[in-house]
Amino acid sequence: MARLTRAQQQERTRAAVLAAARREFAEHGYAVTKIDRIAERAEMTRGAVYSNFPTKRALYLAVLADLVERSAGEAGQADGSDGITGAAGQAPRPSPDSVAGSLGAFARVWLERLPLTGDSPADGHLRLRSLSGVLDDEPARTALTQTARLEALLLALALESYPPPGVRRVRLAELVLTLLNGSAGLAETAPGFGDPFDVVRACDHLAGIDLADAWDPPHLPYVSPARPCDDPWTPPAEVSDRITGRPIGLGDDGVIAVLGAGRLAAAEEAVRGALPGDRVTVVVVTGDPAEIGRLVRLRVDDLTACLRRVFAPGAWPTLRLVLDDRALVAAALGLPGVGDATEAAVRVRDGRIVARAEGRGAAHAAAAAGAPDAGAPDAGAPDAGAPDATRHGGGEA
Repeated sequence: MARLTRAQQQERTRAAVLAAARREFAEHGYAVTKIDRIAERAEMTRGAVYSNFPTKRALYLAVLADLVERSAGEAGQADGSDGITGAAGQAPRPSPDSVAGSLGAFARVWLERLPLTGDSPADGHLRLRSLSGVLDDEPARTALTQTARLEALLLALALESYPPPGVRRVRLAELVLTLLNGSAGLAETAPGFGDPFDVVRACDHLAGIDLADAWDPPHLPYVSPARPCDDPWTPPAEVSDRITGRPIGLGDDGVIAVLGAGRLAAAEEAVRGALPGDRVTVVVVTGDPAEIGRLVRLRVDDLTACLRRVFAPGAWPTLRLVLDDRALVAAALGLPGVGDATEAAVRVRDGRIVARAEGRGAAHAAAAAGAPDAGAPDAGAPDAGAPDATRHGGGEA
């Protein structure tokens, strides 16, 4: 047999640790599971486990992320699709024909994670992607809050592909995700309570609620304008968009916002402030890739897997999302020492960086740079981050 390369051996070790950890967490739960038992089950040393996953929390989050990836792959195989272009040789499945229909379909897909009859409590926690008792410190809770805001934005942008154009649906998305996550919490603590089909119908009817959803953050009028510049821009290669799962280039005209895991809510400021035709890219960075980075990856991948199964590619958010665990994009932009509190953004034009901004409001400042009234918020500006209102029936990928 050919000898394994170092990378292949590392991948085999990582897979063995994940498999052993998944069984341990499913049998004993997060709190009781011990790294020593995982190592014994994987027939490895404790040091081999820690060389791949520095903490039990990092390992648990990796197990959940692996489950999400497997679940998305199985769903794609079940409907004969690759999750992006639809079944082989066929046009992508169209989106539901209304906001209400899309919310009901999204809820059905999301609720597939509810535990099955006969599942043990620990196994049910894994199915639910449960984070109970896992995020016990302020940085992790802050990152979860900010990631939830980003999840709501992504769902909202898909919903905003439906007419009428120019309607913000972020609060609607937040309400739906609150209901679904609450249902998951009850399924964990009070198994058997409630009917998932009632939850689906409720999400369907939420589309008719008037939430008076306006876009008017109070700090935007006080954001300093972006600084004009004329800097070269050589983006790193092999960057992938987490929404589509495809490699992308970062040389297009538009806005690149580098946001720490504690500032992800600012993604909407880049979206709403962007000019028509802009490419808006959010690059997520963190000072703790092993735990906070895995948490963001888990939640984003889980949400986007649901979006792909409900909405046709033409209705997916055109916002591009890059998880930059190694800060490669940040370094290329000249942003050293990025972390969870980072907020910086640039405007790219003709392959060069023409404006820069840092600090609170940077995403909005860079997005607004170049507009006739640059720096001033414009609630009625076209939304470059949302899909075109005419594409909800299914467009090109």
